[in-house]
Amino acid sequence: MLFDRPLIYVTGKGGVGKTTVAASLGLAAAAQGKRTIVCEVADQDTISRAFAEAGVSGDREHRLAEDLWAITVDPQRALEEFLSKQLGAAPLMRTLTRSSAFQYFVAAAPGAKELITIAKIWELAQLERWTKASRTYDCVIVDAPASGHGLAMLTTPKTFGDIARVGPIQRQAYKVRDMLSDPDRIAYVAVALPEEMPVNETLELQDKLVDAVGVELSAVVVNAVYPERFTRSEADAIRSAIPAGKPAPALEAALSADARARSQATHVRRLRKESRAPVITLPYLFEKELGLDEYARLGKALGRRLDG
Repeated sequence: MLFDRPLIYVTGKGGVGKTTVAASLGLAAAAQGKRTIVCEVADQDTISRAFAEAGVSGDREHRLAEDLWAITVDPQRALEEFLSKQLGAAPLMRTLTRSSAFQYFVAAAPGAKELITIAKIWELAQLERWTKASRTYDCVIVDAPASGHGLAMLTTPKTFGDIARVGPIQRQAYKVRDMLSDPDRIAYVAVALPEEMPVNETLELQDKLVDAVGVELSAVVVNAVYPERFTRSEADAIRSAIPAGKPAPALEAALSADARARSQATHVRRLRKESRAPVITLPYLFEKELGLDEYARLGKALGRRLDG
């Protein structure tokens, strides 16, 4: 079961609706009684906008609903938390992290911010947090960067651990690495749209993920799928009902939607054929904006399909 794992990493091509799926998964997990937190990296800031009506913003753990929290991971604050645990001296930690030389090192070191971010995500999933007073969670759902950056983030713990060789950085990096490569503790969910390019990228992602961490995708969620409202004979009847040379906006709109649904169905069938992970679809919601109610509807759909 997907929600039995403490960490769920949601990624995919940019613009496919990762935030929608991450938020919906969070609500689905919370509905099952899992104490859940949905988190994102600071450069995205999309979860906070998605839940703006609930007052979510910043790098604190905010309660959204029963058993559901959200956070935006800020690498600077995460680094301060980590060093505070390692050094155990707040004045020394503050002096170090605020020095211009240290700030330059963190900004210049390739992958340093990604390592700090993924380490904080790992920390959220632990029964013993860096700060003892912090609450613990049953399920951490990550609204990860787009697949290229998201995959690169997953490889930073091993890279930094190998470079460090010894000491607290190596120990922490390898702890994160081990969790990211343990299919009993982490699930990877790819999000796609029912279109050619997102489907292609998702199929590439399943192989690149194995190369990066040695773990297969747990599920593929195809977002924004149009309903198939008409049979072929019904579509033909609508087409024949359009007067020659006269506009019929309603009938033409119905045929356009039908054509789109059939095109999407072709891409979903291909993905189901070639994906090694189960493929789950989410309906397109004809709403101007998505809020908690809409995410809850999608969460219920995901919960039913993941259970099935």
